[in-house]
Amino acid sequence: MPGFAYGEGTRVSESFGQTTVDVDPGGWVGLLESARAGGYEFFDWLTAVDEPPEAFAVVAHLFAPVSHAHLLLRTRVPRADPRLPSAVGVFRGADWHERETFEMFGVVFEGHPNLVPLLLPEGFEGFPLRKDFVLAARVAKAWPGAKEPGESGHGSPSRRKTLPPGVPADWGHERGT
Repeated sequence: MPGFAYGEGTRVSESFGQTTVDVDPGGWVGLLESARAGGYEFFDWLTAVDEPPEAFAVVAHLFAPVSHAHLLLRTRVPRADPRLPSAVGVFRGADWHERETFEMFGVVFEGHPNLVPLLLPEGFEGFPLRKDFVLAARVAKAWPGAKEPGESGHGSPSRRKTLPPGVPADWGHERGT
């Protein structure tokens, strides 16, 4: 496995044979640069994980082609102001990943050359991969897939319909009826 100096303020752990390095947001770009110089030259992916109520974890996966070693790099940004320096200056392949993470979670990558929407239609409001995002389509339109108990004509009798996960109990219902 390639070796490199993780730097001050990092926390290194291993889980299921995977080395993971956690760093504060201020050390994010320095950690990426150090990993690249240490043989992790292939940028695989970058995304975020919503960890309410405090923060988002931003995670990047790197690969060392010579030694076939994998490395996860993580940092946490506050939910109230999710900002992180862009990794595009270190790995050009981070461009679309940061754009997608910005669009889906609202994490702003400072210094990104073109931080504009990538996937969602123009005028879309909200961040659909945040855990507090209401999945309105699950209420407005029948969700394809398995039927509710009792709908198939055999089996147990129908039960009270429940809202899909992520939809508040009072959402979509007329008030006062």
